[in-house]
Amino acid sequence: MSQQNQSVPAQAWITVFAGMSINLCLGILYAWSIWKTALVDVDKAGQAMTGINAGWTYLNNAQAATPFSLCVIIFAFLMIPGGRIQDKISPRFGATLGGLTLAVGCLLAGYMKSYTGIMIGFGILGGIGMGIGYAAPTPAALKWFGPHKRGLIAGIVVGGYGGAALYIGGLGQWLINNYGITGSFYGLGSIFALVVIIAGQMLKTPPAGYKPPMLSGGNLATANSTITNWEPGEVVKTWQFYALVIMFILTTQSGLLIIANANGLMVKAAKGMPFFAANAWLLVSYGGFVNAAGRVGTGFYSDKIGRLNAYCLNCAISAVCLFALPYIIGTQNLLLLFLAVGVAYWQYGGGLSLMPSFAADFYGPKNLGMNYGLIFFGWGLGFFMARLGGTIEDLTGSLNYAFYISGALLVAGVILAKMTKRPMHSEEMHGSKAVA
Repeated sequence: MSQQNQSVPAQAWITVFAGMSINLCLGILYAWSIWKTALVDVDKAGQAMTGINAGWTYLNNAQAATPFSLCVIIFAFLMIPGGRIQDKISPRFGATLGGLTLAVGCLLAGYMKSYTGIMIGFGILGGIGMGIGYAAPTPAALKWFGPHKRGLIAGIVVGGYGGAALYIGGLGQWLINNYGITGSFYGLGSIFALVVIIAGQMLKTPPAGYKPPMLSGGNLATANSTITNWEPGEVVKTWQFYALVIMFILTTQSGLLIIANANGLMVKAAKGMPFFAANAWLLVSYGGFVNAAGRVGTGFYSDKIGRLNAYCLNCAISAVCLFALPYIIGTQNLLLLFLAVGVAYWQYGGGLSLMPSFAADFYGPKNLGMNYGLIFFGWGLGFFMARLGGTIEDLTGSLNYAFYISGALLVAGVILAKMTKRPMHSEEMHGSKAVA
């Protein structure tokens, strides 16, 4: 029986769901808003807390924004060495190292009870742990599957990170209420590190010579997939690499603009509805669910219609919703608000399943950890829009112009995607076939 007609080994699916479990824990990044709420009091900034949080001091908003931003930047940078670790050593080593670093960071932040402790523990060590840990599962899982399933598999694995928003906020708040800020750092850091380390031992890459089952006849996804494994040094010499980085920035910026402001959008749109105004978290939790679903859903249909078509579809529909948001908020139409915000979350989540699939399709699976790590830097750069949105709101009193700019950037993403075709390796052009 040919490998084309065989199913993948059981270890392939073990790696997929172990990777999803790891990302469910690395989504501790989403808990920052809960810590921020407990730490910030502008009127009392610099004053000591009392009661269960004795030893801590209150922060202002600018101070509270810095550890999160630092964590995100370091996360993006560490994806590159994290990917190298995954490719050259093993995904198990990368996940274990990431989990331990995250644990040490959380324990240190809780123990020091200071702004410096949060900067070092959550901002620096947390970012290092998340970057190295996040780089391990997706490339490991994708190496087991052919291009006709890459979108779905990437979506399932990274869907864990998006799904973390559904429970981490509630769990973090419960820990803060019952054990204080220190107890929440201890609890979340220890539990998540334990799960990451255990699940990390289940990650495996295929043995030498393994060829993933292929779809008989092929489809759009397989037709646009390389048969050559590119080295990172070759990847950065192609213009398509820079196109993918820019496409990642453009798909990320709009989602992060909405994520950063979802709570406030709900409050503005529900001024005449006290229940919804008082429970703005409903939109945030709904967004977290759609974020996770968008990763799996987009990955699934990208396998059917092709990555570029899926990218263009998501960005085009999301652009329409962003252009409509000023009108929706002005008319206080909650149904349309949930629809538009849901599309934005779906598009953002979908980008995080499309980009590793693009990396594998364009440059092969062998060095996927490092190659995707290089492309992932675009995600970190996408945070500029949330910051720009805040500046625009300070100057104009609304986010309307930010929505228009973000929507226009998504349209630019569609145009760029239409121009971006898979690079051809010299070995392909000369007719030779490398082992994929």
